[in-house]
Amino acid sequence: MASSMLNNISISVSDDESDEIAGRMRVRVRKKRKRLGFRTRSDAVRRIVRMIVRYWPLLIFTPAIVILLFFELPSIGSKPEVKQVPDLSTEKEKMGNLDRPRTRMVNGIREPCLKILPPEEIQHLEFPIDVEPNSPVKRVVYKSDGNKSFASISVLSQQHTEATRFNLFTGNQTLHERKESFKVNETAVVNCGFYSERGGFEISDEDKSYMRTCKAVVSTCAFGGGDDLHQPIGMTEASLRKVCFVAFWDEITRSAQEAEGNSIGEDRMIGYWRVVVVRNLPFSDQRLNGKIPKMLANRLFPQARYSIWVDSKSQLRRDPLGVFEALLWRTNSVLALSEHGARSSVYDEAKAVVKKNKATPEEVDVQITQYHHDGFPDNKRFNGKKALCEASVIVREHTPLTNLLMCLWFNEVVRFTSRDQLSFPYVLWRLKVLNKTNMFPVCTRKDIINTMGHKHKVKPLTS
Repeated sequence: MASSMLNNISISVSDDESDEIAGRMRVRVRKKRKRLGFRTRSDAVRRIVRMIVRYWPLLIFTPAIVILLFFELPSIGSKPEVKQVPDLSTEKEKMGNLDRPRTRMVNGIREPCLKILPPEEIQHLEFPIDVEPNSPVKRVVYKSDGNKSFASISVLSQQHTEATRFNLFTGNQTLHERKESFKVNETAVVNCGFYSERGGFEISDEDKSYMRTCKAVVSTCAFGGGDDLHQPIGMTEASLRKVCFVAFWDEITRSAQEAEGNSIGEDRMIGYWRVVVVRNLPFSDQRLNGKIPKMLANRLFPQARYSIWVDSKSQLRRDPLGVFEALLWRTNSVLALSEHGARSSVYDEAKAVVKKNKATPEEVDVQITQYHHDGFPDNKRFNGKKALCEASVIVREHTPLTNLLMCLWFNEVVRFTSRDQLSFPYVLWRLKVLNKTNMFPVCTRKDIINTMGHKHKVKPLTS
């Protein structure tokens, strides 16, 4: 029914309206959406060329930026990059501050702590020809069990071995022998380590041969694996030719260093250092073992005329020839050590040693009581300078008198405590004739070495 009604409806349309409607319909047909893509290959090429012309800077620089980020991105924000802005004071300390010597104020004027010659002058330095001409000691004889003239002394001294650290390395020095050893004669007879071939501190024949060639030596030691080996800095070619650099290790230190990748080369060298591995150390106390290379360089290097001792916690930062010239030759001295930085009196130092647990009260009391008995005064000055020394650096000429002093000093640290600051002023006082001693200020010591600190505490040896 609906369809029939629609069929009966008529709509009139004029010719103009029909044309307009048809035109509108034709417009809609023309605006049909074109298909995507290019009609011909030439159209695609032209489109690509237009894009290249318009965006060529972006096309060139984008791959370059991507490549740069690929290589640099892993390091951005990583810890090593923080060192690009280092703490200059720390870095210079590690490198020795050679471009800025330590200074101090003297009478209102700032002076260098160590007045060392410039490198070009050090290059032409030669060892002085003259040996100390007027020394009261001309010759030192070292006691040993191979010398028959001392056989009876050795037998008599066996009763004094209880509660002491004397052994086959040191010989058993009696109190009477100790007293006699301080008497100054042209020929001095003294215990000075290496008493018996069975006493320990064994060195290979190859190393002994090398050590006999040294005319001047810088030495250090690290026993028990407690410290790293610090390479010297600021050396001239002249010192590298004329001075031996010898480091004494034991097997514990060698194993510890090899585990960290620091192996001794086939030439027995690590950097500047000739490493001498010592076997069968004579003492369970590693500090006492360390006193052997520290004090007995005259026994280890029999042909050497000059030596510098540097503790294992320190790094040498000044040229050895320059140090000899500044501290010995220029001052007409045969021995040079640093003044103590904190105290001047042996008796004050003894209290500090006990307080800091560096030695037991009992052993310190035995030493100080003996010094009181011997009449050692509580002097705080020696020849106008501090009587107490800090012996991390020892610079000396190997004369009969200085050799005797070092032997006496070693015997004191064996008999009493290994704190050598307590015994050095006493030995110097007892010997009386060693006036050519240069006690240089603390800032000079800091100019000679960088103090790196001990790596860790060393354990005693177990038998």
